[in-house]
Amino acid sequence: MEPLFVRPEIAPDQFLPIFVVSTLVLIFGVGYASWITLSKMGYLPKKWLNFGYIFWALQTYSLYELSLLIQSNHFTSKALMVTMVAYLFIPHLYYHLISESEKRYESNDTDIK
Repeated sequence: MEPLFVRPEIAPDQFLPIFVVSTLVLIFGVGYASWITLSKMGYLPKKWLNFGYIFWALQTYSLYELSLLIQSNHFTSKALMVTMVAYLFIPHLYYHLISESEKRYESNDTDIK
């Protein structure tokens, strides 16, 4: 006997809201990563760092709304929210790794000369 997969039906009138909310997830994600990265690199003042966190909050809310629109089960919704908490720290980790590697190779460059 074949396994039976039950998928929730998405009404045709729900396509546009799902498309818009999923697009907002992407836009807010790019906004968060860019604001945090530009602030950490010094291209924007540090006070703009908080503006990036607003993008993260909007992205998290949009992802939650998307999980409701596509009728995700509770486990999937929780997994998405855990992923968003991890995404909160990824740009910070990336910047930290880049700055530490630059420090490491700067000391090697002065030794060679």
